[in-house]
Amino acid sequence: MKKIIKLSMITLAFSMVTACATSGDVENIQSQIDGLNAKVSQASSDAANAQSAAADAAARAQAAEDAANRAAQLAQDANSKLDSGFRRSMMK
Repeated sequence: MKKIIKLSMITLAFSMVTACATSGDVENIQSQIDGLNAKVSQASSDAANAQSAAADAAARAQAAEDAANRAAQLAQDANSKLDSGFRRSMMK
C-alpha cells in the first residue's frame, strides 16, 4: 500500500511538473503565433500596397503608350503632308 502511495505521489509530482512546462510551452507558442499573425498582417498590407502601386504604374504606362502612339500618328501625318508638298513643288 505504501508503495502504491509513493508511486502515486511520484506520478502526481511528475504530472504537475509536466503541466507547468506545458503551460509555459503553450504561452511561448501563443506568443510566437501572435508574432507570426502580426507579420502576416504586415505582409498582406505590403502586398496590397504593392498591388495598388503596380496598377497605378500600369495605368500610367498605358497613358504614356497612348500619347506616344498619338505623337507617332501626328508625325506620320506631318511627314505625309510635307512629302506631298515636296512632290507638288517638284512637278511645277
